[in-house]
Amino acid sequence: MITSQLLHPASIVVVGASNNVHKPGGAILKNLLSGGYAGELRAVNPKETEVQGLAAFADVKELPDTDLAILAIPAVLCPDVVEVLAAEKQVKAFIILSAGFGEETPEGAALEERILETVNRYGASLIGPNCIGFMNSWHHSVFSQPIPQLHPQGVDLISSSGATAVFILESAVTKGLQFNSVWSVGNAKQIGVEDVLQYMDEQFNPETDSRIKLLYIESIGDPDRLLFHASSLIKKGCKIAAIKAGSSESGSRAASSHTGAIASSDSAVEALFRKAGIVRCYSREELTTVGCIFTLPELKGKNFVIITHAGGPGVMLTDALSKGGLNVPKLEGPVAEELKSKLFPGAAVGNPIDILATGTPEHLRLCLEYCEEKFDDIDAVMAIFGTPGLVTMFEMYDVLHEKMQHCKKPIFPILPSINTAGAEVAAFLAKGHVNFADEVTLGTALSRIMNAPRPANNEIELFGVDVPRIRRIIDSISEDGYIAPHHVQALLRSAGIPVVEEFVSDRKEEVLAFARRVGFPVVAKVVGPVHKSDVGGVVLNIKGEQHLALEFDRMMQIPAAHSIMVQPMLKGTELFIGAKYEEKFGHVVLCGLGGIFVEVLKDVSSGLAPLSYEEAYSMIHSLRAYKIIKGTRGQKGVNEDKFAEIIVRLSTLLRFATEIKELDLNPLLATEKQVMAVDARIRIEKT
Repeated sequence: MITSQLLHPASIVVVGASNNVHKPGGAILKNLLSGGYAGELRAVNPKETEVQGLAAFADVKELPDTDLAILAIPAVLCPDVVEVLAAEKQVKAFIILSAGFGEETPEGAALEERILETVNRYGASLIGPNCIGFMNSWHHSVFSQPIPQLHPQGVDLISSSGATAVFILESAVTKGLQFNSVWSVGNAKQIGVEDVLQYMDEQFNPETDSRIKLLYIESIGDPDRLLFHASSLIKKGCKIAAIKAGSSESGSRAASSHTGAIASSDSAVEALFRKAGIVRCYSREELTTVGCIFTLPELKGKNFVIITHAGGPGVMLTDALSKGGLNVPKLEGPVAEELKSKLFPGAAVGNPIDILATGTPEHLRLCLEYCEEKFDDIDAVMAIFGTPGLVTMFEMYDVLHEKMQHCKKPIFPILPSINTAGAEVAAFLAKGHVNFADEVTLGTALSRIMNAPRPANNEIELFGVDVPRIRRIIDSISEDGYIAPHHVQALLRSAGIPVVEEFVSDRKEEVLAFARRVGFPVVAKVVGPVHKSDVGGVVLNIKGEQHLALEFDRMMQIPAAHSIMVQPMLKGTELFIGAKYEEKFGHVVLCGLGGIFVEVLKDVSSGLAPLSYEEAYSMIHSLRAYKIIKGTRGQKGVNEDKFAEIIVRLSTLLRFATEIKELDLNPLLATEKQVMAVDARIRIEKT
């Protein structure tokens, strides 16, 4: 519950206020005073008559009615104080800085429960406990530093960790990134990341609210709510980037399939962010860099020009952009030669444009004008300008400021000399700009933004999927575990997924008869052991009956073998699709190259079922091996449309067969004409 008294309190009391500004109760009071809070500010300290110039109350029972209470007192005292303030002083918002609650002991968790019951009973908001506080332009109720520049169109930061929020602010302030609000939710007993996003979504005002949200998340308690409100905000014009800390594999059960070996809780997070349209970051520097990019005009394409007076950074930035799938096209022809003729001898214009260390502000202006007006295929400009300490950069940065005000194409200022040219950089930031001091971090962050998909639609693709038959098959299976091959085939066919013809039997003559009918060569696989290849249970390219008979006899001696499967021998590129059920998230669908490459390379991308075609294509395109799928070095690619169709159909199957906990299609054999499943395993749990 987020109340108006939390956001815009007319009165605030700090319980545990101190004259020692190195204590939380002293630091937060100092920040409120220096932040220009315009309401009634009160302090409670039983040992002082005056705290930082305010008359101190000895006990909360002496207070007049108050909107917001900030508690910086021992955890054991908090429940009783909250009860008095909520019941007798009409407090409708609480920020509890204190630690020593559920994050430490069961006794602390009980204290938290008492507080939660009280605030809910009286309809009050609760931030924390165990947090640094909350801050917006109305009040700076945090005990930490730095206090960033606050602006209505600045960034909203929501963090599970108070210390991490501080470090994110440190990173952001040096870049000139402004903030609208900072939420440190701490233990999130009442208000967590999902709750803040829900409030921002439901109360969103496109005229006044910030359109940039940065998140640091330690645990996702309600993935569906996070997905719904994040995607809703993005569809309303917002941009969201997030770090999800903790990427260890989920569960302690030994993986029994390729999917189980690869899928993790991190796969589920990746899939959730992809579905929502959230830009995923992996460090504070990446997160704040993405936030700075979000403040610039939106990119319309992937073609960049780099203007610099230092060759090395231009090369490193070119590499970073290229690795991320972005382009630094060569500039050539009459227009490029014309520009070169106006620069100093030795300058280069091929891209990067290097105006040399002796280049002037007017040379920079000229290059920016050419990029804006004459190089039509350029979408954005990167300007790298530092100083070796021989000259000041005020005039150079003034040109950047002027052009950033008027150019339609985004200009990314990369000003690396934050010490040597500190005064110049500070003056540039003071004009409302941001700075990207490291070009490689910028290139990486840009690639994350440009490759992030739009929020997915919520419609389920049902065409060609026989849902009633899927349910009949699942309901007919009585035991948990890996299901029989004929059930696997029936489920896949019901979903419209192409499967190779196969025959399973423990009788040699029946197996030989099937092979004669479909024609040699064939593939033989043992049925029973889970990992067939590990026990010598897969034989390819069997060209005659005698060979097949010998392999039948051999494989039937493998421990746990009970029959043999035979299929026609197909050729093609091996692909993989898998799925694993993750608690709270639902089914995570994975795709990548198949065969042994799945576990060796672990080049897979993930999506959250059910999937749209747009999501499926995004998953395929994000693979490092996508060039193989597309076709490279004279080799024909595979049918990408069929691959995407199977991904979507599989996700629909999972939506209506939630009993499926693990699924492998590995490999699928793909050619330029078709993609067909040749081996599949499905594990179900019905109890």
